[in-house]
Amino acid sequence: MYKVRDRPNRFARRWFLQQCGVGLGAVALRQLLQASDPMAPKQPHHKPTAKNVIFLFMGGGPSHLELFDHKPALAEHEGTLPPPDLLEGYRAAFIDPNSTLLGPKFKFSRRGESGAELSELVPHTASIVDEIAIVKSLVTDAFNHAPAQVMMSTGTQQFGRPSMGSWTLYGLGSESRELPGFVVFSSGQKGPSGGNANWGSGFLPSMYQGVQFRTSGDPVLYLSNPPGVDRELQRASLDSIGRLNRMRLRDVGDPEIETRINSFEMAYRMQASTPELMDLSQEPAHVLEMYGAKPGKPSFANNCILARRLVERGVRFVELFHESWDQHGDLIGGLTQNCKDTDQPSAALVKDLKQRGLLEDTLVLWGGEFGRTPMVQGGTDDGRDHHPNAFTMWMAGGGIKPGVTLGRTDELGFNVVEDPVHVHDLHATLLHALGFDHTKLTYRFQGRDFRLTDVAGRVVQELLA
Repeated sequence: MYKVRDRPNRFARRWFLQQCGVGLGAVALRQLLQASDPMAPKQPHHKPTAKNVIFLFMGGGPSHLELFDHKPALAEHEGTLPPPDLLEGYRAAFIDPNSTLLGPKFKFSRRGESGAELSELVPHTASIVDEIAIVKSLVTDAFNHAPAQVMMSTGTQQFGRPSMGSWTLYGLGSESRELPGFVVFSSGQKGPSGGNANWGSGFLPSMYQGVQFRTSGDPVLYLSNPPGVDRELQRASLDSIGRLNRMRLRDVGDPEIETRINSFEMAYRMQASTPELMDLSQEPAHVLEMYGAKPGKPSFANNCILARRLVERGVRFVELFHESWDQHGDLIGGLTQNCKDTDQPSAALVKDLKQRGLLEDTLVLWGGEFGRTPMVQGGTDDGRDHHPNAFTMWMAGGGIKPGVTLGRTDELGFNVVEDPVHVHDLHATLLHALGFDHTKLTYRFQGRDFRLTDVAGRVVQELLA
């Protein structure tokens, strides 16, 4: 049987390094933790044109044919079957692809100096048309909501990969010490079909995942102290827990322990910072009116103001989900309501960021996971199915060229025929604006270097100012 005196040197050395506050081990550990803060701001590969991102994710698949991609020929051919060669190899989510064509349900007109054609549904977006770049040639690989949303968010249909926000935070760190670097809000009829995978960190350390804020009650669950616990007692408890966690981190080197330490400290700081952040009653009346926001009443408009407030405070990536765009039926009514909810605040966000000098550093992205079919849904004349072959998104700020329209679809809005932009290309362009070569922003996992763009993607130079 071993006795302590049998191994005096081993126990004395371990005791000295672990327990002595002036010991070499403790000094080295403090220096290591300070020098390797994973959330500290980092330098990208090249000079960036954007340092923050706000992604207005229109979950469900907005109809490009009713909003941004005017197709007079579709109206002319309404009620007829699509050309057979158009459907070769095509797979729809719910409808028989050989269904009759459905003409656009709203009027279009040219707006701004750029002359971009926009639907009557988006008059507020029309007021910023010379500030945005419209991409009419997006394509994706998925035709159902969950895989398509996960692909838009992570670059693959497979669950378990890091999201755009997580890659951004991993590469750049955060400029905010009082708030998470990646914040998520959700509005609309339901939550995102892809669930938490849309803002998950995948195989990256979980400190890089998005933090979902609620718009009523505590922004984050359990942020308030329970009865009988004040700030002084909480601080003492966190200090004790932190010492134990750091001892364990030194022994095993598990990055998830570092995540736990950061999470405890961030939650403590958020208790002081989030009440002020979420209090929209402090916004001037003219700002609330510009967005169409009402303090105390959760809405996409309120979330847009909060997104601006977050980037003002150094938050790196903000994602606003609005899951209401799945118009298999009630195309006219559903789109009218969705645009009523989102058009004004989306445009106001761009205007507000520009007025405050934030737009040049903030890239705003608007769009969903796919488009809608030119063919009618079912036996009605008021619905469209999912469509991955062509859809539209718009971008603004952060080094994006304003007032341009990129890409073109065929006369029915079915396939892209000019300047296709795959989801991987969109991601490569976003990372380029943030200062990264998308092929070099990697993380080694299970013997392979992974990246947001997988093994594809190109920077769409036509979109860059």
